[in-house]
Amino acid sequence: MIYTTTLLSRGSLIGSLISKVRPLAAASISNSSVHQSKTLEEQVGLPPRPKKPLTPYFRFMREMRPKLLANDPKKSAIEIVQELSKRWVDVDPKLKERLQTEYKKDQETYMELRTKYESKLTDEQRAEIKQMKQDISDAKERKQLRKRVKELGRPKKPASAFLRFVASERLNSPQTSQQTYREWHQKATAKWTRLSDEEKNVYLQESRKELDHYKKAISIWEEKMIRLGHIDVVRSGILIDPPEPKARKSQSIKEKLV
Repeated sequence: MIYTTTLLSRGSLIGSLISKVRPLAAASISNSSVHQSKTLEEQVGLPPRPKKPLTPYFRFMREMRPKLLANDPKKSAIEIVQELSKRWVDVDPKLKERLQTEYKKDQETYMELRTKYESKLTDEQRAEIKQMKQDISDAKERKQLRKRVKELGRPKKPASAFLRFVASERLNSPQTSQQTYREWHQKATAKWTRLSDEEKNVYLQESRKELDHYKKAISIWEEKMIRLGHIDVVRSGILIDPPEPKARKSQSIKEKLV
């Protein structure tokens, strides 16, 4: 028997709202700035690291691309890359030699600049950059795992009692045009804290009921994943063998007597 997460008793509309509230709430709580356009070195207050020079092939692409576009502005980026890749195979040896010479010269300059740059880094700065690289790598792995888990159909964990309340507030007291989401969320949070235990219990009961269904569904799903060999998506605690039951004292005494 396959268990699925039941819909909220207040209607499926609230269930859909919960899925919207989760990311919005997370965004409103997080105050961390995004450094998409900055290098790791710039994020720790350092000048940008010297850039590697373009290889001969990419130099050829850079030179030829404007000429192709001038002849045919409607060419797509993919078509340009495909055509230039074919041309590179039969490119004039003299042109390839020139590009190779330019690359070697720029590579020597780059190595000198990189050596000078790295010699100025302190041990603390090196450690900080190394940690940031590791954090980025870990974040990518977590993102890939989340995508993999979703593709394999892992049951979704039900919303907490608080998120259920926030979802219902979006219906009962929606955000006004004069409010930011943060302001509306803060108001809803304050209202939640003022609820009596009896009022909160309504949302808690709904959450507990769906949590029971979720536990059964996730257990069935993880057993299936183990059988299919997808061990990486299973919670680590599930893979730990339970301890063997201890022998009763009366049984151990009888064994000694025998």
